Amino acid sequence: MQITIEIPDEYIHQLQPNLDNFSQRILETLVLEAYQAQQITPAEVGHILNLDRFAVDHFLKQKGAYSHYTLADFDQDLQTIKNFQNQ
Repeated sequence: MQITIEIPDEYIHQLQPNLDNFSQRILETLVLEAYQAQQITPAEVGHILNLDRFAVDHFLKQKGAYSHYTLADFDQDLQTIKNFQNQ
């Protein structure tokens, strides 16, 4: 999909220094917002931005978007470990 953004001519001069990698920065912002809203997973972040798992972790950490790992997730993981130990 291609999206076009129109910027009024009178503002181009003011924005010019910030237009480097503009498309990539907008894509990253959209992906970050979707991740923070729990609409996409870290794996999907990586797929959309063409990043490996480690680069995704770095990207999310750099942007202050930490894992959505809850206490309930921890409890479930702990129960899974206990179930494996009892087998």
